[in-house]
Amino acid sequence: MPTPSLDALPIRRLTLRDLTACADLSEDRGWPREEHKWGFLLTAGRGYGIDDPQGGLVAACVITEYGSWGQPELGAIGMVLVAERHARRGVGRRLMRHVVSAMDGTPLTLCATENGRPLYEELGFKVTGRAEMLRGRFAPGGPDLKVTTRAATAEDLPRILRVDEEAFGTDRTPLLARLPAFADQLRVAEDDGRIIGYAAAWPNMDTHVVGPLIARDTETAQALIASLAAGTDRPLRTDIDVRHEELLTWAKARGLASVTHNSVMTYGITELPGDWTRRFAPLTVAAG
Repeated sequence: MPTPSLDALPIRRLTLRDLTACADLSEDRGWPREEHKWGFLLTAGRGYGIDDPQGGLVAACVITEYGSWGQPELGAIGMVLVAERHARRGVGRRLMRHVVSAMDGTPLTLCATENGRPLYEELGFKVTGRAEMLRGRFAPGGPDLKVTTRAATAEDLPRILRVDEEAFGTDRTPLLARLPAFADQLRVAEDDGRIIGYAAAWPNMDTHVVGPLIARDTETAQALIASLAAGTDRPLRTDIDVRHEELLTWAKARGLASVTHNSVMTYGITELPGDWTRRFAPLTVAAG
């Protein structure tokens, strides 16, 4: 029986049963397997993929929706991958067009590498910002930070959700409600009993990723990063909005080095909602 063409292969929804195939696809493209992250995204969001008749996946991506139930106000596209043996044959373009169509006019965002950016621009996405990935072992030091932080409790979740919605610009309850189980640490910063920021550190291969990082100001963001670093012996990794120059300078002085830059892109809106001055780092660039 002849092998069907790539254009004839159906696009289907992915589930947790596809976790190993998604991780294999990551590895095929030289990315870490990131099974912990894949599992989170496939649960919190919607995965789409194309099966390879010879086994595994031809391509995959995940979209995470934010806003009212059944009426999303923003969708974040991530983990867009095409198997190396099928690359440069229009598969990624076809998958992206399917996702954009499925979102039916909902504004979209994604983080693009330099290699991926031309495809997204062709589809109508515009660059609206940049994020800088940092990685390294955090070295304590510098002036004392006067912001109080502590481990979050279950009672903090409603207040965390309110602070997050103010900064992010839309409701992320389905995503953040999963955060305590996904992350190894979840901490809040307080001022006179009021939560002024929060951050998580979650395991990803040999690192702890710091994100989300939502804070009233730079000193609060610094205090949250320092407190998370004190609770792990792994290197840290995070993706910081490049407009937060003071935080980037501080983090690099504390031992985190620049790895790469990604373009923040949007579709259907000229800029992301919310207050960027309080939005320092995403949970993961794959989820906006």
